[in-house]
Amino acid sequence: MNELINLMQKHASVRNFTEEKIPEDTLKTWINAGRAASNWKNFQSYSIIVVSSQAQKDALFAHQPQKAIKNCSHYLVFVGDLKRAETAVTLNGGDFQPAGVESLLISSIDAALAAENVLLAAESGGFGGVMIGLIRDQSSEISDVLALPDYTYPLFGIALGKPARRNDVKPRLPYESVVMPETYQLQDETVIRAYDKVQEDYAGARRLDTTWSERIALQWGQPENPSSTENLNRKKLLK
Repeated sequence: MNELINLMQKHASVRNFTEEKIPEDTLKTWINAGRAASNWKNFQSYSIIVVSSQAQKDALFAHQPQKAIKNCSHYLVFVGDLKRAETAVTLNGGDFQPAGVESLLISSIDAALAAENVLLAAESGGFGGVMIGLIRDQSSEISDVLALPDYTYPLFGIALGKPARRNDVKPRLPYESVVMPETYQLQDETVIRAYDKVQEDYAGARRLDTTWSERIALQWGQPENPSSTENLNRKKLLK
C-alpha cells in the first residue's frame, strides 16, 4: 500500500479545530489541487467561495448552525455555476437553456470531484475538515449571504482547519454490499441489520438515539426539504 492510498483510507471527518490558521498560499495550493480533478468537457461548471472572515462565517452559521462553520480556519462553499455558461452562450449568439437535471448533475459532479481533491490535499498536510451538505436546507438564505446570482446554487461546504481531535475511521459497508460484479445484486434486510450493529459497536458511548437505518428512514421516509427545489427554480435552473 502506497502513502496516498494509506492517507485516503485513514479519512475521518474533523469538526473540532485549533485556532491555527491555514496560510493563504497553502490553501491556494490545495484548491488548485482540487481544480485539477476531472470535469465534464473541461467546462469547470462550479465556483468556490472562500470564507475566512469571522463575520461571514457567523452569517452562514446563523442559517446553518454547525459549530465547524464558526470554528474552522476557512470555510469553502462549493457552488454549482452555470453563470459563466450563460456568458459563453451569449458570446456565441446562442439561446441559453440551463434548466434541467442534466445541467444539475454536470455542475454537482464537477464540484464534488474538486472538493474531494481539496480535502485530500488538506489531509496530506496534517489538516482536516468536514463536508457540510446541510446548507442546502437553507439554500435561498445561503445564496443571499454569498450574493449568488441566477444560474448558481450552493451545493455543500468544507470546513477546514487544524484538527483539535481526530476520530477513529468510521467503518463502511462491506465491500460485497457496494461493489457488484457485472450487474446489480439485490440484497435483503440482512445487510442493513448487520451494518446497524457495526455502526452501533463503532459509536460505543457516542452512540446516537437512532440506528443507521433509522436515520436513513428519517431522510427518505418523508417528503424532501423543499429549499433546494425552490431555490433552483428561483435561480432559473429547474423548469
